[in-house]
Amino acid sequence: MNEERPAVNKWLVTIAVMAGTFMEIIDTTVVNVALPHMAGSLSAGVDEATWVLTSYLVSNAIVLPITGWLAALFGRKRFLMLCLGLFTFSSMLCGSAPNLGLLIVFRIFQGLGGGALQPISQAILLESFPVRERGMAMAIWGIGVVFAPIIGPLLGGWITDTLSWRWAFYINLPVGLLSLVMTAVFIFDPKYIREQRAGKIDYVGLGFLCVGLGALQVVLDKGEREGWFESAFIVRLAVISAVSLILLLYWELKVKEPVVDLRLFKERNYAAGTAIMFFFGFVLYGSIVLLPLYLQTLMGYDATLAGWALAYGGVGSLMILPIVGRLTQLIDGRWLVGAGLLINAVAVYLMSMYNTQIDFAHAWWPRFIQGFGLGTTFVSLTTLTVSRISQEKMGNATGIFNLMRNLGGSFGIATATTLLSQRSQFHQTHLVEHLTPFSLPFTAWQQRLGHLFPQLGPDWQWWQSKEAMAFLYREVQRQAQMLAFCDVYFLFTLICLLLLPLVLLMRPLPKAVRAPQTAAGGEPGAVPAGE
Repeated sequence: MNEERPAVNKWLVTIAVMAGTFMEIIDTTVVNVALPHMAGSLSAGVDEATWVLTSYLVSNAIVLPITGWLAALFGRKRFLMLCLGLFTFSSMLCGSAPNLGLLIVFRIFQGLGGGALQPISQAILLESFPVRERGMAMAIWGIGVVFAPIIGPLLGGWITDTLSWRWAFYINLPVGLLSLVMTAVFIFDPKYIREQRAGKIDYVGLGFLCVGLGALQVVLDKGEREGWFESAFIVRLAVISAVSLILLLYWELKVKEPVVDLRLFKERNYAAGTAIMFFFGFVLYGSIVLLPLYLQTLMGYDATLAGWALAYGGVGSLMILPIVGRLTQLIDGRWLVGAGLLINAVAVYLMSMYNTQIDFAHAWWPRFIQGFGLGTTFVSLTTLTVSRISQEKMGNATGIFNLMRNLGGSFGIATATTLLSQRSQFHQTHLVEHLTPFSLPFTAWQQRLGHLFPQLGPDWQWWQSKEAMAFLYREVQRQAQMLAFCDVYFLFTLICLLLLPLVLLMRPLPKAVRAPQTAAGGEPGAVPAGE
C-alpha cells in the first residue's frame, strides 16, 4: 500500500466504507416495501408514489459515471464525506416530508448523495488491500452489496408494520453518522489523489449525460405502466434519451478532458467485464423481481414467506464469498467467472421448471443455488475487470462499472415485466383454443367438478353454471401466467450461457498480481509495465 498514507488497519477502513454502502442499498429496498403506505399517508395514488422510486434512480444514475471526476474535484475523502452527509440529511428530510412533492425533491438529493457511495467505497477498498488480495476485498464488499437487498425487504416490512414508513428513512441517521465519523478518522487520500486535479468542467458532456440517463431511467421505470411506445410520453423520452446518449458518446471521445472517460473501454478486460456485468445485472435483478411475484400471485404466499424464499440467495452468497475471495489468489479468475455464470444458468433453469404444485423447498432451493453463482461471479469478475486499470482512473472505472450493473438491472426488470404480460396473453390464447366442450381436458374437468360439487348433478353442462366457468377461466389465467414466468426464466438461462464466450476475451490476472511477493519498485502485487 502507499507509503504516503498513515498506516491504518484495512479492516477499519472496510467497516467505514461498507457502513455507508450497506445503508444506501438497504434504504432502496426498504422504500420499495413501504411505497403503498407512503401513498396512503400522503393522499397519493400508487402510480404517483412510484415517482419516489423513479426520482431516486434518475439522480443515482446520473451521478454514478461522474464519480471519478467529482472525487478529483473535491478530493476523494472530502467527496465521500459530502455524499454521506447529503444522504443522511436528505434521509431525515424524506422522513419528515409533509407531502409527495417535497418527498420527491428530497429523494432526488438523496439519490445524488447515495449514487457515489458504492463506486467510492469500492475504489477505496481496492486500494486499501494489496493487489493480490483484491479478490478478498471484493468478497467483503460483495457481502454488503448482495446481503443488503435481502435484508431490506424483511426490515422494511417490519418497520412499516410496526412503526411507520417514515422510519424507513430515519434509521439512516445512526448508520450515516457512524460512517461519517469513521471516514473522518480512518480514511486518507493517497498522494496521487491529493495531487490530482479535475480539470475544467465538461459542461456539454455533463448535460448530455444528465438528459440521456434521466430520460432513459424514466422510460424503463414507467414504460410497462404506460404501454411503452403506445404512449406519446414514453416515445418522446425514448427519442430524447437515444439522441442525448449518442451525442454523449461522440462528444466524450472527442473532448480532451471528458466527464466520463470512455477510453477505459480500450482495455479488453474492462470492456468485456463491464458487458458481462450489464447482462449479469439484467438476469439478477429480473429474477429477483419475478420470484416473490410468482410466489405471491400464483402460490398464495404472503409477503413474509416470499421474502424468506428470496433471502436464501443471500445465505448462499454469504457462504461462498469468503471462499471465492481466497480462490482468486490461487486460480485463474476466468474459471471462477465461467463457473459462476454456469451456476446462475442452472439456478434460473430450475426456476423455469416451476409449476403450481411446488412446495416451499422447491421455491427457495434454486434461489439458494443462485446465491452461490452470484458470489462466485461477482468477486472474480470485479477483480478481473479492474485488474489493469491504473489507480488514477479507478474512481471513474468503478463508477461506470456500477452504473452498468444498475442499468442492466433496470433493463432486466423492464424486460421481465413486459415479457411476463405478453407471454401470459400468448399462453392464455393458446390454452383457450384447445379448451372446448369437445376436448378431453375440458370433459375431464367437467366430470371432476361434478364429483366435487354434487349439487350440480351428474349430467350438468358447462353453460348451466357461470360460477364454474369463472373458476375455469381463473385457472386458465393462472396456468398461462405460470408458463409466462417459465418462459422469462428460460430466457435468463440463455443469457447466462451466452455470456460465457465473453469470459474468453478477458486476460488472466498478471502473475505479479497473483504472486505474494512484492513487485520490483512498487507495492505488493503492482502490475509490471507491459504485462
